Amino acid sequence: MSIAFLFPGQGSQQPNMLHHLPEHPAVQETLHEANEVLHDDILRWDSAEALQSTIAVQVALLVAGVAAARALQAEGVQPDMVAGHSVGAFGAAVTANALTFRDALSLVKLRGELMERAYPHGYGMGVVLGIEERKLSQIVANHFTNDAPVYIANLNSPKQITISGSVHGIETVLALAREEGASRAELLKNVRVPSHCVLMKSVSFELRKAMESISFQKPHIPYAANRTARPLRDPEAIKEDLALSVSHPVRWHEAICVLFELGTQLFVEMPPKHVLTHLAQQAFPCRRALSLADSGMRTICIVAERIKEKH
Repeated sequence: MSIAFLFPGQGSQQPNMLHHLPEHPAVQETLHEANEVLHDDILRWDSAEALQSTIAVQVALLVAGVAAARALQAEGVQPDMVAGHSVGAFGAAVTANALTFRDALSLVKLRGELMERAYPHGYGMGVVLGIEERKLSQIVANHFTNDAPVYIANLNSPKQITISGSVHGIETVLALAREEGASRAELLKNVRVPSHCVLMKSVSFELRKAMESISFQKPHIPYAANRTARPLRDPEAIKEDLALSVSHPVRWHEAICVLFELGTQLFVEMPPKHVLTHLAQQAFPCRRALSLADSGMRTICIVAERIKEKH
């Protein structure tokens, strides 16, 4: 295996992200398909005002990721494996052909609605850099309260970890993390729900119920799981990961380690930003990592062709 497509999650969104996608027929077809499913113009979903909604954020990220992946594939850049961070996992599942884009749109819209409804205000996420999981877990455990719960959420790298829960509790933990030497500890202002912790258990339950009526297929390429960080090839296992990951930590660093161990030479991140690209570069400086947002279609196509020729 040589090329892995990476799909970013909530927190990566930015205004007009869908308007800045590559000008490509595959992108236009994907936007049109989204319009048909949503019965709305998807290009209305990425304004600064619209992105105040968790629903719009998650749907827009799915559309951006799938549209970009389809454009790259149309130009001959075929992934050998996929991984998606949080809601990005749905785009990864679509690209692996485990799930149709139409079904993914319906599920992601429902996911956003359930998350927003469960915790409409007072909850969110924070990020801590420069402290390892063990120390941060101790801080969280020592200052946990039922009135202001906080949990370890995403393990993005050995020293980049997100926490999830009540804003009041998160701010307490962030302050303590700074005292313990964190190089950065701040609230994620563009994430308004407590993702990837037990607070989202009811969302996982409802998602799993909704998935019972949706057909999942055996993926054409391996899908790296959020919850277990294992490469999945079974459709039922992918269904379970998509449902349960919203209430469990994302083991992202372990997931990209799996991609590396399976022989990935080039990591390609779908729009709109480059967060996952930087994480891959930090973890594996001996491998190439490019974001479509920064490098553009042409550069990625050239690099991918060279890598395929070598392998």
